[in-house]
Amino acid sequence: MRISARSTLFRTAAALTAAAVGLTLSPASPVLASETEEASASTMRIATSGFIDSFNPFTSIYLTPTNALRYFYENLVQYSAEDGSPTEGLAESWETEEDGARWVYHIREGMQWSDGEPITSEDVKWTYDQMMNDEIMATANGSLVSNFESVEAPDDQTLVINLIEPQAPVPGVEIPVVPEHVWSQIDNPGEFANDSEVVGSGPFVLESYSPNEGFIMTANENFWRGKPGIDRLQYVYYTDADASIQALRAGDIDFISGLTPTQFNALEGQEGITTVSGEGRRYTSIALNPGQETRDGEAYGSGNPALHDVKVRQAIRQGIDAQALLDNVLDGQGVLATSFVPASYATWMLPEDDDAIMQFDPEAAAALLDEAGWTEGANGIREKDGETLSLTLQIDASDPTEQALAEYVKPWMADIGIDLQVESTDSDTVSANATAGNYDMYFSGWSLGPDPDYQLSINTCANLPTDTEGNGGTTQDGYCDEEFDALYDQQRVELDEDARVDLVHQMLAMNYTSSVQVALYYPNQLEAYRSDRFEGFTTMPTENGIIANQSGYWGFQSVTPVGEGGSSGASQTGLWIVIGGIVVVAVIVVIVVVSRRKKSADIE
Repeated sequence: MRISARSTLFRTAAALTAAAVGLTLSPASPVLASETEEASASTMRIATSGFIDSFNPFTSIYLTPTNALRYFYENLVQYSAEDGSPTEGLAESWETEEDGARWVYHIREGMQWSDGEPITSEDVKWTYDQMMNDEIMATANGSLVSNFESVEAPDDQTLVINLIEPQAPVPGVEIPVVPEHVWSQIDNPGEFANDSEVVGSGPFVLESYSPNEGFIMTANENFWRGKPGIDRLQYVYYTDADASIQALRAGDIDFISGLTPTQFNALEGQEGITTVSGEGRRYTSIALNPGQETRDGEAYGSGNPALHDVKVRQAIRQGIDAQALLDNVLDGQGVLATSFVPASYATWMLPEDDDAIMQFDPEAAAALLDEAGWTEGANGIREKDGETLSLTLQIDASDPTEQALAEYVKPWMADIGIDLQVESTDSDTVSANATAGNYDMYFSGWSLGPDPDYQLSINTCANLPTDTEGNGGTTQDGYCDEEFDALYDQQRVELDEDARVDLVHQMLAMNYTSSVQVALYYPNQLEAYRSDRFEGFTTMPTENGIIANQSGYWGFQSVTPVGEGGSSGASQTGLWIVIGGIVVVAVIVVIVVVSRRKKSADIE
């Protein structure tokens, strides 16, 4: 997920002492002071920079809360850590009837919510019914129930999903199931923040959330797979990636993800630290504004009309050398992209030799602009009808990767006659502008689950916003094509996998040709953790996979402390500093970091 940052800097009485050792202090808040004193071998501290709108599983589409929700709530069907294939969740088994139009699930007996109440099929039915009947409750995952005709709970251990048409993807994945006895008592569940004392069914549940500081998850003793090996996960906010690196080195945090290649290389081989380069499930792209519209066809946003022309968008694509970006900016830590389905899902990824693929070719790009009527002016910038071809690329000023990418893209655009103005701002602004359609270009990206159905669905016309503020939809890039929609409906019900793969590839090729985005690469996810304090991390997939940001809860669910009580000294959250006989606690700076909406975040 693309992260940026808005920071708040505070001073405490210990600031001068901390300055002597190069530390910047956060406010002496009771929450942070308490957590500093209680840091132990069974509390793993994780650096984060993700924005949290809420922890409401029905509405939140940001990466950080979405990933946290995977730990709070079990799905009816889970994705396996081994290869992402469907495996047991709340349901221990299931079968299909009526040629795949009726799915019958058998709920495991004896499961309990974290408050001790029994988990039954009624909880699943209530969750699905809300999404099927309330547009707001369908915000995050509504497309996953769009083929549901009805849901039945004939007894506590049986759930039946009746589909409108048979479908290939297993129903019940990716949907967090909530406790009916809690959520049915909430007056406006679509507006519920769900940010403290969460009642859940997953390995961890949310204990507390402090905006701009962090949140704490505690182990769920009632989790059906067994209580996790550590008691708490504490997420701490950082806006400065280098500060979080130093915190990992000092033992002030235990886990970090989203490293740049430079940061990753600097941590390799350091005592007490293990680095992981995993094949990620994300893609990075440049979103191009094709002209945003609501589902009713009402235009909104302030994007440059030049981008409404597919030839201009294709010219931008052919004017960008994605391989050079992968090599020079990512140090080769990734795979060149072909579409929005990453190489980690090789079956679904658009093949590199597909006829739709356009190679880096500035001359061909210039020819496309000629065809679109944009002729080269005296200063080399193209003109048409008295207007110059000038576009704005919005970037996160705090993101070094975006800054580096922009330094390459700007001169490449000049080479084909496009004046590209790079506008550095913060992630909040980029996110708000993307939602409102007020952009020409910005760096985007999503994380995908093992089945492409969800990501395909948010490229259909049905997922365009319902109003001119950009609300009510989860569109990926404002893409809408009736032929794509027809193929989507067809692939969803195609039970022959080879035939379905072919349909998906056709859809990806269509989206590629439209060039509403330029997919650049699939970055490896670079992570590091204090292996002198914790062990037992599970990657997904188990071979060459990732720890954080999985399509499941495996990464931290299996973690245990190293030895009894772990290490001490530098591993404490605060460093005890003695100067002139006075002892103070230096708490590393806690900074607000926000990330873009799921447009640049996660499906998940």
